[in-house]
Amino acid sequence: MQVYDTANRLAQEIKDSEEYKSYKRLKDELNNNPEKKQKIEEFEKLRYEVQLMTYTGETKDEEKSKKLEEMYKTLIENKDIKEYFDLEVKFNIMIADVNKIIAEAIKDVL
Repeated sequence: MQVYDTANRLAQEIKDSEEYKSYKRLKDELNNNPEKKQKIEEFEKLRYEVQLMTYTGETKDEEKSKKLEEMYKTLIENKDIKEYFDLEVKFNIMIADVNKIIAEAIKDVL
């Protein structure tokens, strides 16, 4: 059971981290602004489609990729949305690093 206790402590430490708190705060603020929320959702939907095409080996859709790039350039003109994207990256890096540490520790059985 100690592993579960440690996992619960790690989960709490993640929630207490500056990366999590800053990202969540701004995400909540943007979700309360219907216009910004819609723009971010449209961007994320297109980003997901482009990523899925890459992962599945589909031919790259240059039109979608170009539209995604243009949407991103437009969105980051808004300082709140740019900060949101920056905080999202920082949070995701932290989570990826934690996953990497765990994977490294158990790689001999994977």
